[in-house]
Parts: sequence; structure tokens; C-alpha cells
Amino acid sequence: MTATFLTVGEALTDIVVDADGNRAEHPGGSPMNVAVALGRLGHTSHLLTRIGDDQRGQAIRAHVTDSHVQLTPGSITGAPTSTAEAQLDASGAATYTFDLTWDPAATGLPEQVHAVHTSSIAAVLDPGAATVAQVLDRYRDHATISYDPNARPTLMGDAAAARERIEAIIVRADVVKTSDEDVAWLYDTDDVEDVVSSWRALGPGITVLTRGGDGAVGFTDSGRVQVAPVQVEVADTVGAGDTFSAGILDALADKRLLGAGNREALAALPSDDVAAVLRRAARLAAVTVSRSGANPPWSHELG
Repeated sequence: MTATFLTVGEALTDIVVDADGNRAEHPGGSPMNVAVALGRLGHTSHLLTRIGDDQRGQAIRAHVTDSHVQLTPGSITGAPTSTAEAQLDASGAATYTFDLTWDPAATGLPEQVHAVHTSSIAAVLDPGAATVAQVLDRYRDHATISYDPNARPTLMGDAAAARERIEAIIVRADVVKTSDEDVAWLYDTDDVEDVVSSWRALGPGITVLTRGGDGAVGFTDSGRVQVAPVQVEVADTVGAGDTFSAGILDALADKRLLGAGNREALAALPSDDVAAVLRRAARLAAVTVSRSGANPPWSHELG
């Protein structure tokens, strides 16, 4: 089943610096990557963001348009496009430095969607965080709400303050996906599975934890479900978690579990179905890490 999605969050220019010091610029941003993956998977994909009408902004517009993503009116401003510099280490892991302004205009949004997704900086950085919360509240009774905290310590600052804002979004969400590194930073703990499992008490029907080379774990009323990772040669990890989020939503759309009236069904998802959802998401994420992470998955590679 194809579905209609609204993704809310930052689109920016990734300046990727590899371990040898080579620099390259690409359209990026965690929410934008999710919107692009959903568009390439054949869904109707809308993106509420904030980019400039400059060369970098024009490159982002071309990128999302080529990926069948529709920018909402008000997403383009006269201010410069934000940037994120990703410094890659020898293993392909990224450390980020941001030059970011987040003040989106929530105008001309689609009337009806099956799901709304947000992630990363958008949900916690002022002044736009308040706009994100308002958009989620607008759709909450009629659409599935999906969230990936995708922590960025250099921008989010104090972990306790970030955690408070993140949990305020988790309360609104039906589906939450995060990584072990994000939870370890936010809660200063090694018991990351306990944290993600406990989030279900805040409201989500399903919570998911990715663990890199150790695969992924999902939690529903059926309990804990773990799947193994897909083994690939890693080019870099940029965008892999975003593709995983899109893969979860794609799998849930295929099971007709998005939209109004599906919250209890998500929570009651049997273990075998949870495992199938996680395997689908892991397979899509593997495509991303085996390519350049600055190029989220191509639809013909995702079968």
C-alpha cells in the first residue's frame, strides 16, 4: 500500500569531510533524508522545512524534487541555507558541526496524511520546536505520529534539558525509533534497552532501538523482538538511521497500520510482524551504508 506522509524538520547542506580531508557538499538533514526515502519508495511525500533561496537551497530543492518529494509552501526563505559539517573517521562514523537556523513556516500543509514524521534537531531547537509540536498536535487524531530523537549533542547542549523536550514528543508519538548511542547520551546509561522499552508507557505503540552491528530491537505488547543486522561493507553511516525510520513506515504502510484508528493495532503487533518490519528497515538501511551516506536509497535498489 502506498501512503501519504508529511515529514517535518530540517533540510540543510551536508559538508562531508572524509578521513583524508577531502570535502564534498550534498543535500542533507535527518528529516529530509526520511522524506526522500519515502518518496523514492513510491509514497506521496511532503516536507515542511526551512531552506534559503540560494545555491545550496536550490540544490536541496532539485534533490527532493527528483526524489518525488513536495516542499510545503513557506519552506523557502530569503535567509541562507543551514549547513552541517560531517567529519568522518576511518570507520565511516560521523561527528557533526552545525550552522543552523530553524524557524519554519507551517503554511499550506496537506489536509490529510496517513503519518507525520519528525526527527533530530527540529523537535528541540527553538524557535521551530514549538512549530513542530503544533503540527504534531494538529494531525495527532487523524495520523500516525513517528519520531526519531536522533540526538545531536553539539546543538542540543545539556542532555537533561534535551531529554525533557524529547520525552514531550515521545508522548505524542505512536512509533519511536532511536539508536543505542542516542539513548546512552540522553540518559547517561548503558541500560539502553530498558529506556526504550520504558518509553512505551509514555504512549507509543511500538518503540525500536538500533544497535549498529548488533542489529535492532523492537518493543510492543508482544514483548522484545530482536533481528540481526544485514552484513555489508560500510562506506559511511550518514543517513542510515533515517533510512531505517523510512523503512519502518514503509513496512507499516504495507501492513495498512498507518492512520487514524491504528494505535492499538500497532501496540498489539505480533512478534513475527515486528520482526518483519525491522528486517525490512534494516535491509533498506544497509543499502545506504554500503553507498555514500549522502545519497539516501535509490528505489530500484530497495526491492
